[in-house]
Amino acid sequence: MLSLDSSEWSELRHAYGSASDIPPLLRQLADLPDSSGQAEPWFSIWSALAHQGDVYSASFAAVPHVISALAAAPDRASYGYFQFPAWVEICRQRQKMKVPDQLSSAYFDSLGRLPELVCAAASRTWDTDFLRSALSAVAVAKGAALMAEVIQELNEETAVRFLQTLHE
Repeated sequence: MLSLDSSEWSELRHAYGSASDIPPLLRQLADLPDSSGQAEPWFSIWSALAHQGDVYSASFAAVPHVISALAAAPDRASYGYFQFPAWVEICRQRQKMKVPDQLSSAYFDSLGRLPELVCAAASRTWDTDFLRSALSAVAVAKGAALMAEVIQELNEETAVRFLQTLHE
């Protein structure tokens, strides 16, 4: 995992340019801030690293840090700790992007941890957002990015319409 103190962050890119501003945002995740709405640091993380479905070299460096923060307390982390890494991988596969070699091992190893972290969060109450994010995270960890995207987009209304279509 790329150290948050590494000067390499300034060489990585996000939606607005150099990613040198990302390490301070990722450090804040250690306190497990809520990820809903426009809460910080999540709003800035999403805006810079998963901007309108685009992902960047800094996105791949950030995912292991998000998952590391999640691993510290999966029973207390909000849904964004699962949703963000899943969405980065969904977008990466959709865009057919290659993870930079120096980030690849940490990125894919961290995605592989998601199923165990979902299990570790099983004792908590799950609302619909948490359920979608957790299931999507398992799907990307198992290489099923398309299914992960479907899961993230699913809501009560689309599920009912899907089942109606399926049964017709």
